[in-house]
Amino acid sequence: MKRSNTNFSHTKECVSVIPSNLEKSQRSCKQKNIRMKYFLAGLFIIAAYTTAIAQGQTQKVVVDKIVGAVGDRIILKSDIENAIADAARSGDKLPEGAACNILEQSLISKILALQAERDSLPVSDEEVEANLDMRVRGWVMQFGSEQAVEDVAGKTIYQLKDDSRHAIREQMLAQRMQQKIVENVHITPTEVKAFFDRVPTDSVPFLESELEIGQINIYPKAAKEVEDYIYNEMMNYRKQIESGRITFADAAKKYSEDPGSRDRGGAYEVNRNDKDQWDPVFLSTSFRLKAGELSMPVKSNKFGYFLIQSESRRGDNAKIRMILRIPPVTQTELDAAKVKLDSVRKEIAANKITFKDAAYKYSDDESVKNNGPFILGNDGSTFIPIDRLDKETVGTIGSMKVGDISQPVEFTNEQGKKGLGWFI
Repeated sequence: MKRSNTNFSHTKECVSVIPSNLEKSQRSCKQKNIRMKYFLAGLFIIAAYTTAIAQGQTQKVVVDKIVGAVGDRIILKSDIENAIADAARSGDKLPEGAACNILEQSLISKILALQAERDSLPVSDEEVEANLDMRVRGWVMQFGSEQAVEDVAGKTIYQLKDDSRHAIREQMLAQRMQQKIVENVHITPTEVKAFFDRVPTDSVPFLESELEIGQINIYPKAAKEVEDYIYNEMMNYRKQIESGRITFADAAKKYSEDPGSRDRGGAYEVNRNDKDQWDPVFLSTSFRLKAGELSMPVKSNKFGYFLIQSESRRGDNAKIRMILRIPPVTQTELDAAKVKLDSVRKEIAANKITFKDAAYKYSDDESVKNNGPFILGNDGSTFIPIDRLDKETVGTIGSMKVGDISQPVEFTNEQGKKGLGWFI
């Protein structure tokens, strides 16, 4: 019995050990399963992340693409987008489907340019550079300074010219080819009428009316006491600037009546050759000054009194600052100017003097001497689309016929000076 008991006891002990090892084994298996799940989950995340990266790397991003080609000349999508952006910055109204129109124009331009090269039509580097310089001066006039142009474009003037050089050359070649094609073409009014008679009415292109408008403007002179007061005020500004009590820029912001430069401290960049864009008195004074020199007050019939400081000169370009003061005129001076214009109008109507001669003789607009008495468009033409004229001018000439002379009209120019003029 003792043996049996002993064996039983041993058996019980063995039985009690087995469950203990089993539990440990089960716990170990569970831990391994948990670690395996985390491992597999990690692998899945890594695989998903790697797949996403691989898909992102293989996904194609179109930076640019060719949308047209003529011979070895291509038109890029970015060329069309840049042309639209340039037009928008210039304030041009873009019609519906502008991209298609620009692409069509680009294709035609490249066809003409390619043929011009084959025909060896000349376009010199000097002509291209002159065209680029003219465009840059136009941008500077529009935005006020080279720095302002660079800020708007996000490029330096050098980069802008470099980017535009090829396009300008191509444009000039196309123009030369177009001139060659049409130079010996003569079209009669009968042929024009016959052509448009064959075109369906709903397909006839709509063109804005173009007008040729002459004008004679008189700027009434303020009373002598008023002009003397303004002159003395300008001399006072000059003394303050010379003594260092105020900078020219601060004086311009405080006193100048020129809305185009007042906020910039009177700063302008001018070119000696832009005689049609600047007042002659202002331009000549600007280029008489040495760098850092301050002018005496100078009078312009069209604007008023200028005080000008030259900051730098480089060839035909100059950086200047200016203060403009406009002597105010009363209704008495305006009425006197109206009487004078009425008398000139009667002389022209009686054929005692031609309109052109009257403009040179009586007009106070200094630009008449350089450009004649007719309003000029942006392209230098005397014919201007009616939608490019200001509302006041359109209202005045709306009921006029060719050859009519309007009644004297009171106006205020862009600098705020009052005047009287009439149109023909």
